[in-house]
Amino acid sequence: MSKSKSSESKGHIVCLVTNDLITDQRMQRICSTLADNRWQVTLVGRYLPDSPPLKQQAFHQVRLKCWFNKGFAFYAEYNIRLFFWLMANAFSIVCAIDLDTIIPAWKAARMKGKKVVYDAHEWFPECPEIVDRPFVYHFWSGIEKMFVPRMDAIYTVSQSIADVFEEMYGKPVHLVRNMPMKEQHPSVESSGYILYQGALNEGRGLEAMIAAMTSINKELWLAGAGDIQDSLKQLTSKLHLDDKVKFLGRLEPAALKEITQSAWLGINVLENKGKNYYFSLANKFFDYVQAGVPQISMAFPEYQRMNQTFEVACLISELSAEAIQQAIHRLEDENYYHHLQSNAIEASKIWNWENESKVLISVYEQLGG
Repeated sequence: MSKSKSSESKGHIVCLVTNDLITDQRMQRICSTLADNRWQVTLVGRYLPDSPPLKQQAFHQVRLKCWFNKGFAFYAEYNIRLFFWLMANAFSIVCAIDLDTIIPAWKAARMKGKKVVYDAHEWFPECPEIVDRPFVYHFWSGIEKMFVPRMDAIYTVSQSIADVFEEMYGKPVHLVRNMPMKEQHPSVESSGYILYQGALNEGRGLEAMIAAMTSINKELWLAGAGDIQDSLKQLTSKLHLDDKVKFLGRLEPAALKEITQSAWLGINVLENKGKNYYFSLANKFFDYVQAGVPQISMAFPEYQRMNQTFEVACLISELSAEAIQQAIHRLEDENYYHHLQSNAIEASKIWNWENESKVLISVYEQLGG
C-alpha cells in the first residue's frame, strides 16, 4: 500500500517570484525537482492581464492579481500581497527569488519561526536598468545589505556572484547553475538560422545583433519579448532587414527547445553594463550547449571559465556589429564549427540539470522540514 502524499512530505517549500510562471523554466525545474524529492512545493507569482492559463505541474502554482503592474507601486503592492499570503498559508521554508521578494519572505518566515532561503538569479542592484539610477541603486543595495546576511541559506547561478556574496556577507553561498535537463541529441538537421533566446531588454546586445545582419546571409530569429521590442522592430525596418530578422515573441519551453535544436548558431551577447551582466552565466548558454549548437558569447569571466573546460563558444571581447560579423564568419569554417559542436555535445553530458540539481537538493536537506 502506498503512503499518502502528506505522510511522505519532508515539508512545505514556498518559492516567490514576480513573473507569471508560464515561461520560467528555471523555477519549473527547481520546483519539480524538489517535488520529486518528497517536498510539498508551491510556486507563487503574479497574474498579468495577458497571462495564459497555467499548465499542470508536479507542484502547486498560485498567481496573485495586482492593481499595479510596473514601477514602485507594483513592487510595494506585490510585496504586501505576498506577505499576507504567506501569513495566511502554512510553510516550512520560504525561498525568495531575487531581491524583489526578499522582504515579505524574511518577515513572514521570522514571524512564523520558519527558515528563509535566498535564490539569487542575478546580482539585482547591478542590473542595467538599476545601476545607472542612483536612488534606485542605493535602495536595492540597502535591501541586499539588510536582508541577505539574515538568510538561512543562499544559492546563486554563477561562481563569480557566489564569490562576491561570500566576501561581502561572510556566509557560504552555494552554486546552482541554470542548466537544462539532459537531452538525447536527436539528429536534427540545422535550418541555417541564427537564434537569440531571452528577454528583449536593455543591455542584451540586440541592436548590435540586428545591425550585424546587414552583411550576413542568414536569418536572425529572436525568441522572446521585452521592453525594447518595438524599438528593435523599428531598427529592423530602418536597416531594411524585415526579411532577415524574425520576432517570434515569447514561446513556451517545448516550442523554444525545438527551435533551439534546429538552429545553426546561438547568440549570447551582453553589454558590459553593470556587474550583474559581467558576472552572468545565462541559462541560454547551457540551452545552446544541450542542443549541441555552437554559440557566440562574451569573453566575460564565467564564459571564459566554462570554455576552458569545453570550448563550446566563440568568445568576443567587445560588443559591436563588426565583432559579431567576424565571429559568424569564423564559424563558417566547417572545421572550427564542428569542433565547437562536438564539444557542446560532450559538455551536455556533464552540464545538465540531473547533475546540477544535486546541489539544490542538498541545500534543502540541510535545512530540514
